[in-house]
Amino acid sequence: MLGLGAAMTLAAWTDQEFATGSFTAGSFNVVGSADGLTFADHATSDPGVPAALSFSTGFGNLSKSSVVAAAYVLHLDATTTVAGTGSVVSSTASGTASTHLTYGVIEVASVAACTPAATGTMRVPAGTALGAATTGTTQYTLAAGNGTTTPGADVFLCIQVTSDATLPQGSTATATWQFSATSNS
Repeated sequence: MLGLGAAMTLAAWTDQEFATGSFTAGSFNVVGSADGLTFADHATSDPGVPAALSFSTGFGNLSKSSVVAAAYVLHLDATTTVAGTGSVVSSTASGTASTHLTYGVIEVASVAACTPAATGTMRVPAGTALGAATTGTTQYTLAAGNGTTTPGADVFLCIQVTSDATLPQGSTATATWQFSATSNS
């Protein structure tokens, strides 16, 4: 009997604690703008969904060895809580002029800084065939938003398109660029 009584006394001195935690995933969303003012998701390349770029004067009347440029601005939206990196993944092209056009992408300081003669940090080398994959593309940094009202800092990309010396008269082309963003964590 003595042994049984000792076991009951030991049990009376046992105590337990529990802890719980709640977890919420962060948010990550890149948005783009052709004018640097109005940002939206352009998540697919379906017609009407990509942002319509505004190329510099001459894009509708290219001649041999012309260069035109258009800005595209990216940032992580206000609800994004994680910084990331972005890159130009690819371009697709169609039309009879597409094989006579090359492009490059540089990072510049503003929409206004994107001109045919602009220089900046190279993201896609000039002379890349329109419609070619962009292997080896240098990445750019995307800052996180504040999680509620303020988006991350703008990244100003300048797409410069150059026609070759054999561009056929009256030929046309359409190109679509794909940009990718990946969270840092």
